[in-house]
Amino acid sequence: MKAFNKIAVNGKYPSIEESSDIPELLIQLVGHLSQKPFELYIEEKTQKQINLDGVQSISLKDIGSKVDLAIIVGGDGTLIGVARNMVHSDTPLIGVNQGRFGFLADLNTNSMFSNIDTILNGEFIEDKRMLINTKIMRGNKKVYESLSLNDVVIKSGVRLIELDVIINDAFVHRQRSDGIIVSTPTGTTAYALSAGGPILHPNLDAISIVPISPHTLSNRPIAVNAESQINIKIINMNEAYASIDGQIKFPLDIRDVIQISKAKESISILHPKDYCYFEMLRNKLNWG
Repeated sequence: MKAFNKIAVNGKYPSIEESSDIPELLIQLVGHLSQKPFELYIEEKTQKQINLDGVQSISLKDIGSKVDLAIIVGGDGTLIGVARNMVHSDTPLIGVNQGRFGFLADLNTNSMFSNIDTILNGEFIEDKRMLINTKIMRGNKKVYESLSLNDVVIKSGVRLIELDVIINDAFVHRQRSDGIIVSTPTGTTAYALSAGGPILHPNLDAISIVPISPHTLSNRPIAVNAESQINIKIINMNEAYASIDGQIKFPLDIRDVIQISKAKESISILHPKDYCYFEMLRNKLNWG
């Protein structure tokens, strides 16, 4: 059983225009955890929203090295942003859903306290999720590198982009499209799903490659072993960018080759003992 002694709480930062119950929910959660024998921290930007006295602040970059568990209140995007900052630690995450879907941040706010208490008592399922590493090479120079929990998207601006897809040094095809999505199993319920890609169970050691509105309809999504080296070479473009988890955009150049591979790092999400991936899909996707 994993022992938790130091816990950090992190919340989404609502915009001024955005109506949100997150600050009140965070205050309730911190109050609940303060009654328990844990050393409690609040991520510093989250602390500015709720302004609670008597609770230590901690920077996002320090959470992974200084706490045993991070609880994130928000949506999947909030959890993904925190996770990318913690990939070099073994600190697991719990996600409380205040977003639209909650494929990752799966705890319901109505049963949040009881589920968190159960997990803190050692009754949980540990869900390891793979990441992918993206390098953008311009000539022989690496101009960008980042990790993704969901996906990397190569997307055109105004016009179609022409790409070569190469896997393990074998040419696969050339496509003209609005772009391409290279996704982890986690990301197959995100943008890749909207683009017609398959849902891959998180336990699969695989990566999906999904064209976005291909000019040739025979260009179909494929899944490959996660140990594959995937290279995407830009052949022709007007304007394009690489998007990392939908949160970071990097402008691309006609000379660029995007190199994508499985990362050595992973993240761990904790679920209650009764968590079932297929039940989650049924509920989120309104399956019968």
